[in-house]
Amino acid sequence: MDKSGQLAADPGTGSPAVAIQVITAENDHSFTLNEVALERILLDHRVRDNKVVILSIVGAFRKGKSFLLDFFLRYLYARGSKNWIGDPDASLKGFPWKGGSERNTSGILMWSDPFEVPLPTGEKVCVLLMDTQGAFDSDSTVKDCATIFALSTMISSVQVFNLTSNIQEDDLQHLQLFTEYGRLALEGNKAAPFQDLHFLVRDWPYPYEYEYGWKGGAKLLEKRLMITGEQHEELQQLRHHLHSCFSKISCCLMPHPGLKVATNPKFDGRLSDIAEDFKIHVQEFISSLLSPEFLVVKRINGSTITGKELIEYFKAYIKIFQGVDLPEPKSMLEATAEANNLAAVANAKDLYVKQMELKCGGGKPFLHPEALQKEHSRCRQDSVLLFESIKKMGGKEKSKVYLERLEKEIAELHRNYISHNSSKSLYASFQTPFILTLLLAALYVVLKLFELIGFESFISLLNFVIFITFASLITWGYSRVTGKYQGVGSAIDDVAVFIQEMVYESGYLANRKTQ
Repeated sequence: MDKSGQLAADPGTGSPAVAIQVITAENDHSFTLNEVALERILLDHRVRDNKVVILSIVGAFRKGKSFLLDFFLRYLYARGSKNWIGDPDASLKGFPWKGGSERNTSGILMWSDPFEVPLPTGEKVCVLLMDTQGAFDSDSTVKDCATIFALSTMISSVQVFNLTSNIQEDDLQHLQLFTEYGRLALEGNKAAPFQDLHFLVRDWPYPYEYEYGWKGGAKLLEKRLMITGEQHEELQQLRHHLHSCFSKISCCLMPHPGLKVATNPKFDGRLSDIAEDFKIHVQEFISSLLSPEFLVVKRINGSTITGKELIEYFKAYIKIFQGVDLPEPKSMLEATAEANNLAAVANAKDLYVKQMELKCGGGKPFLHPEALQKEHSRCRQDSVLLFESIKKMGGKEKSKVYLERLEKEIAELHRNYISHNSSKSLYASFQTPFILTLLLAALYVVLKLFELIGFESFISLLNFVIFITFASLITWGYSRVTGKYQGVGSAIDDVAVFIQEMVYESGYLANRKTQ
């Protein structure tokens, strides 16, 4: 993003960076994963094998979620420089937003351009931003709202819960599903199943009670999560389990952005129209989440997650939310375990492929079959050891199922490498013409013998066979050079192999008789 507020092109594609729909809300209130769009982002070379930070924002519709995310974009494109907030007269661009009372965002969007950020340790991570469909509009069911909230919370490492004016009891009720999930997850694991949850209270009207920012927010949150004897048992349990389910829970209070933002239909996000108080506190809020020292890398079951692994979690989670009813917390936990094991399989298989490619990949010369088998055994063992070393969910029985799946996929890859390696052999490349040429030579010698002996009745037949063999040789060459008549070329290959096997078998039988 330059000083005028124009968005930079995505370095991965060269085209302008945009918000991409990765989960689509269908008319029948179901949700569909757009795998092509998701893989375009998560399999990008900057993301695929790198650790990721996923910041997502959820909350009611028309409360400024997308508007806020575009400030996050400004920070990331400016690399957190001192004046990252930009030109006062530049319009705010990025995630689509507009004023008014109607919903603008549908499903879940992800910014197409991942941001590589170096941590204080020197290690680079990729920051991904997600925007979500607003809850409680006239078109969404209760399940729609709960599904979006659940998917966002389970995928993200930093969840911003966007609220207006206050933290109400019904806001806390949205977290009920996750406290039950967390209770089940904690039975076999000490680590909190979810990471950072930040309540962002927009348009906070009582700065004289609790000041704007994190300090005032901490005081408000402490009061809202306080357990008292007058509360219903369910509300007490919710508060009791909430802190154990999330690694960190905090709250930030934000002032109103000003009347021009709320009432001007032509407002386009330029800073000159936004209240000074809001600009000060939005800078403080965003820098406290995105500064390198505060970034939260995505972890599941205590292990860091890479871009390619995250795909498996998206697939598993969207599957369990396809039913008419919300899934049980137990089903959500099982889906996480499944994705966790599938990610381990993908990592182990990738290791096998990388190691085998170094020995017998496309650009490597022919490898003797015994050497190939030796490399396969070594790479397979390394792959299995990696799978077994990865911390997995679901216990030994589930892990055993996925280990068997890994073994099958490696066996299939091994067969492909054998076939590919064989095609590199000089003999394999010219096997058919070599056999046909030898056959022609043998037939010619026999023909000359018959001419000397005077077997006239066989000479015509041999001439015909020689003609067919020669024509087959020419046809095979034409097929390989032009790519035409591949079926005929393959049939000639089969005949050549049959002739070779007949010769070998005859030689083997003759050898047995002499022994």
